[in-house]
Amino acid sequence: MILLRANCFFCSVLAVFLPLTASFAQVNQVTNIAPDVYFHEGDIKNNGHCNNGWIVFEDYVLVIDANFPSGAKELIPKIKAITSKPIRFVFDTHHHGDHAYGNQVWMENGATPVAYAGVIEEMKKHETGYYGSVDGRWESAAKTRPDVAASKLKPPSLLYDKKMVFDDGKHRVELLHFGVAHTHGDGFAWLPKEKILFTGDACVNGPYNYAGDGDTGAWVKTLDAAKKLGAQIICPGHGSLGSGKLLTDQQNYFLELRKQVRKHQRTKPEEMSEAVHEIQASLEKQHQIARYVGDFLPAQVEKVYQEFGGKPFLKETTLDEHQQHVREREK
Repeated sequence: MILLRANCFFCSVLAVFLPLTASFAQVNQVTNIAPDVYFHEGDIKNNGHCNNGWIVFEDYVLVIDANFPSGAKELIPKIKAITSKPIRFVFDTHHHGDHAYGNQVWMENGATPVAYAGVIEEMKKHETGYYGSVDGRWESAAKTRPDVAASKLKPPSLLYDKKMVFDDGKHRVELLHFGVAHTHGDGFAWLPKEKILFTGDACVNGPYNYAGDGDTGAWVKTLDAAKKLGAQIICPGHGSLGSGKLLTDQQNYFLELRKQVRKHQRTKPEEMSEAVHEIQASLEKQHQIARYVGDFLPAQVEKVYQEFGGKPFLKETTLDEHQQHVREREK
């Protein structure tokens, strides 16, 4: 009971100070956010790496997100510097390469990849080189990433439908799925004792929202469900640690984005590029969500515009690889 109270106090204090300091967790540095619970902010700018976390149980370690192969190789020595316990499981929060392509590296180090069952369904849609005979996203990534080219795609083999629990009596981690968000297969890792939530890219902290594989309307509802957990610390898929308010900021960004795009619901596709600038100006005026505005905004606007019944309006040259795959499926 004393340990539990100490943990809760630690979380409460941390939740208060997280919004006030950006230096608490730094890129490529390990942060101990609770007893036996760690967060590592990945270098997305230079390496495309996602954030990771890990929980040290009595007999093993559970890692949150596989990262790219290079990210996995960077992280493993940092984990081993903290504990000699074996890394037994790695949780892919979703199917994207920066969260799942490192699976082979973890498997070579004794871990089993775990995921919500929907991750496999997403991989079957996008990893057509593995599940079929046409090059998919892995093959595209391998053209520009030597770490991917030197590795192999290893889909998660331990799957859950609604919930999976890791509990050794001291620590408890619940792997959950609330619905469509960033993708159709997003999973969350919830630590109820510490009130810590690892969100994958269903929640980020900065201009990192890729919306092409999800649904922004459903995303808002999924964040509603996640908020009901009452998390005090949010470990996002990209960007710095946040308090529970981070879920609200992420949700409000999409609510406002949808509100602004709805104003242009009847605008012709050829006129939407100009509307993007107007939408950007409106979003940037709102302090709590301005940090989410970035290079993905035109694609986000196009995505919402299509959800409201509009047609694509961006030129192929402005789309990244993921968005091009989505466009190809819609032709």
